[in-house]
Amino acid sequence: MTHRTSPSGSDQALDAAYDTALLDLDGVVYAGGEAIAHAVESLATAREHGMHLAYVTNNAARTPQTVAAHLTELGVPADAEDVITSAQAVARLIAEQVPAGSRVLAIGGEGLQTALRERGLEPVASAEDDPAAVVQGYDPELRWSLLAEASFAVARGVPWFASNTDLTIPNPRGIAPGNGAAVEVVRIATGGEPQVAGKPQPPMHRETILRTGAKRPLVVGDRLDTDIEGATGAEVDSLLVLTGVTTAAQLLAAVPKHRPTYVAADLRGLLEPQPEVSADGGGARCGGWTASADGDALTVEGDGDALDGLRALCAAAWAAAGDGACELDAGKALARLGF
Repeated sequence: MTHRTSPSGSDQALDAAYDTALLDLDGVVYAGGEAIAHAVESLATAREHGMHLAYVTNNAARTPQTVAAHLTELGVPADAEDVITSAQAVARLIAEQVPAGSRVLAIGGEGLQTALRERGLEPVASAEDDPAAVVQGYDPELRWSLLAEASFAVARGVPWFASNTDLTIPNPRGIAPGNGAAVEVVRIATGGEPQVAGKPQPPMHRETILRTGAKRPLVVGDRLDTDIEGATGAEVDSLLVLTGVTTAAQLLAAVPKHRPTYVAADLRGLLEPQPEVSADGGGARCGGWTASADGDALTVEGDGDALDGLRALCAAAWAAAGDGACELDAGKALARLGF
């Protein structure tokens, strides 16, 4: 794949240019259980315009029914069929590799247990239950003894799977350990390596396409290392929204697999065309802004929408970085834009 050196433009609003939005949840649609500003009305308008909305989450703890109910309560009507979880993706991955009806040592919450049963697999809780596979998924009530059971089975050579390996998960009180942290415990104990289904791995994208039937999907996310990397690996266009964990500075420093197709402040970006970014030896331009690499720093001059200035800075930074991460100082340029 050709490495992206600038954000792309679109003459059409994105909800017209793409048939399906594959939306991450936390940091995109809601944060701390509450809807993010502009999310509810933007998604309603995109739906009215004919865009199919699908909600794709690496969190394996909740069932699609529970997630859909939460979205509906927030004012985003959704059915269970609109929600795709990493638990569903890993359950399919396991079912393709073990006999039907097999026992699976499942370390995870209700979402993982339900997904396994839907694939005709039997969740068990002990390495002594002769499991054909071990799988880990996020569970906020995880017991240490279950990590020991997983370690016993993996050490015996039982195939090991993980719904996802996100090291952290947002919480209203701060950042909590995610499923990846629990996976690391078993890795340290056994020296093993799990098969991973969730974003950014291909099984998650495959599960999403199978369940949505999307022909021209747009991945919408707030994380470079899961949402955007997953889209890049699947050769699918992506929209990064700046309502979650990714900062403007991190976006400028993104390595090629973490560079989104489009950048927007929030989900209103779905309803708008995207401005063109032009670049030549003299710098990069978007809207009323011009950005360039000047010595060991990035600079930006002009006026207008600050997000256009950020897009121009992305083009200057990514072109300067090539196949790596941009290490130029962007502090003054970002401050000029208010980021």
